Amino acid sequence: MAHDIIAIAQRLTEEGVLGAPALRFGSPDRTMLVSAGPASHLARWSLLSGPTKQRVTVRQPSRETMPSAQPHSPLAGEIRLVEEKPLLQAEVEEWKHGSWYHRVTLRATDLGDLMKKLRAQTPTDPFLHPHASSFPKAPFWCGGLAYDLVQWTQPLQLQHPPAEGALLAVLWCVTEGVVVENGTGEATVFGSDEVWCSKAEAAIAKQGHLESLPKATHHREVVTHTDETHQDNIEAVRAGIVNGQVYQVNIGKHWQGEIDDPYAVFQRLLATNPAPYSAYVEAEDLGFALASSSPESLLTCQEGRLSTSPIKGTCPQGESDAEREALRNTMLQDQKERAEHRMLVDLMRNDLTRISQPGSVVVSRFDVEAYANVQHLVSHITSQLGEDLWSGEALQAVFPGGSITGCPRTMVCAVIDELEQMPRSYWTGSVGYIDVHSGACAWNILIRTLEAHRKGNQWMASVGAGGGITIASDPIKEVEEAAWKGSALRVAAGWMRNEHTRLPQASLSIHPIHAEAPSTVPEAKGIIQSLNQALGQEHPTGVLFVDNLDSFSLNIADAFAQLGHNVTMLEGRSPSMEPYVDPVALNDLLDRLQPTHIVLGPGPGRPDDGTLTLALAHHALAGQLNVPVLGVCLGHQALAQADGWYVAAAPDGPVHGVPVLVEHDRTGLFAGVSTEGMVLTRYNSLVAERPGLAVLMTNATEKETGHVMGLQHPTLPIHGLQVHPESVGSPNGKMLLKAFLEIQSDG
Repeated sequence: MAHDIIAIAQRLTEEGVLGAPALRFGSPDRTMLVSAGPASHLARWSLLSGPTKQRVTVRQPSRETMPSAQPHSPLAGEIRLVEEKPLLQAEVEEWKHGSWYHRVTLRATDLGDLMKKLRAQTPTDPFLHPHASSFPKAPFWCGGLAYDLVQWTQPLQLQHPPAEGALLAVLWCVTEGVVVENGTGEATVFGSDEVWCSKAEAAIAKQGHLESLPKATHHREVVTHTDETHQDNIEAVRAGIVNGQVYQVNIGKHWQGEIDDPYAVFQRLLATNPAPYSAYVEAEDLGFALASSSPESLLTCQEGRLSTSPIKGTCPQGESDAEREALRNTMLQDQKERAEHRMLVDLMRNDLTRISQPGSVVVSRFDVEAYANVQHLVSHITSQLGEDLWSGEALQAVFPGGSITGCPRTMVCAVIDELEQMPRSYWTGSVGYIDVHSGACAWNILIRTLEAHRKGNQWMASVGAGGGITIASDPIKEVEEAAWKGSALRVAAGWMRNEHTRLPQASLSIHPIHAEAPSTVPEAKGIIQSLNQALGQEHPTGVLFVDNLDSFSLNIADAFAQLGHNVTMLEGRSPSMEPYVDPVALNDLLDRLQPTHIVLGPGPGRPDDGTLTLALAHHALAGQLNVPVLGVCLGHQALAQADGWYVAAAPDGPVHGVPVLVEHDRTGLFAGVSTEGMVLTRYNSLVAERPGLAVLMTNATEKETGHVMGLQHPTLPIHGLQVHPESVGSPNGKMLLKAFLEIQSDG
């Protein structure tokens, strides 16, 4: 497959319809999306765009417009949220007279809004020469997005932002090109320029000789973080996990050096490290290129059906089939690998819920995917796009991908900035396409990617690699894993000799595994809305959910919606919520909303970090709320602290993403459970410990440790759950949420 697309590109160039020889048709810039490897549900077709005549670029604003954040430590709980962001400014350029010329400036509120603004710049007429593949049938946009666009997808200001004017995005409007079907190798020319299409078809029909694969020129590399610094960062993350500030953080480093040519690197990658979401983009006049052999999909959308495929969990290939299978099985049985993966599945379920119809988010499959050097755990999560929403908003909701940030999302993005102390640029960003009219799109995650910049006649490049850090991570092993994750790129770049990798190689293969899934619930009837929507009285408030910057809150809200209840999300740690800590203002808000139930949600840090949640906990215990109250994780700890309990670090350490056996006395939310034990997933570093005198009573504990997992008030409808009943690792946990909803309000 890779051989086919490279051969076609070579023939198109030789015949004057691609690259520098094709200036009369459009720019010499190049965009290629290559599904390398055997045909599968991952690798179906490849795209080679023809010369383009329109592109859009986004650059980092000036420090005056977007200043750096003042020094602070998110790992120490110093999260600083920003509600007002400068507009995202994009320059639309037109190719004419052999150069790119400014056409119009677009100003958007965020990444999704930018995609919507591109509609006015995009033709709607279908291609005169059509194709039969699944990607758009009319002009669409294709290109790359830097990770640093996180400045518009998260409520954060970076301490280490990109340099002023740094390129944050470049997208081209594709009006002609070639699509190659994987498996058959059949190539179809599409577009509306009759002359170009005719010449392209004639070029493809010729039996040209493919030039031999260019060999890498050896160059020296440097690394941005020494092994010791990398290990220090890992230990800092582990300390943050113990303190409850984060659950998992993906951190990395970069290898940098001179290369011969980025397109030559890409050709070598396709030969030695084929992957289903490979891509190459190059802006010739900007001296910028990306060569990616990514195995990971961030987001696809076809006819309103969304899909994301997070990768988390890694092991090497083996020397034989038996060794490869043994390594896979070891990974599948490894608690650290499975917990890390489960955490990312729950996070991406949460992100999709943000823009999906309630009840439509499901884990459709779970695989081990094997590539040239490594094997990965991969889940495929699907959903149905919400009414009146489109895929640009979905991209805004999931970017950057959870597998390369961690959770809770907002907090870990701030921690990555704190520890890596440099912009990530395009590493862990995305390359893909979007039809801004129909919403059809496909975006990868830029791992296994080289970013190149031309300085005069010399190309300088960077390769990033890292891993997800949990409390169970071994710093030495994590540093080693990052090195061999980047090895294929470093060999292709000429910085490392293949014989020095010491990694066995094998071809792409897929091994289906039984997927974890939460218990099923009745068909969705409720809706999930913001506080402003509820105040506008579009729908009754229903369950008032206080979110504390967690990455799982919407999974709980979705379960409530499936059970027929509206859910109103209140951003409990947003600066705009601070006035409601005042009892009078809070009482006025509750009078306006008239919730039937209140949920104090999970989140990073200690109960004192969620001041509104802690205030509501005090009001609840004082009997002032008159509605059932449920605290989950941090909310559970807030109820306990308000009752005089001690909240301290778990003596046996943090547990995140691990299902545990919970014993209970069949009271409170557990009253309808037929057995005395339930498997429920823990995501906590802190636990509540009962003092001598307290009102709240324990009704559930973890069997192995005895830690309190459930609380109830003897007379008031107040309940706490340290566990996460909504997780994919809590197979019957939604029974507890259903029991809470069945408690009637006293109001």
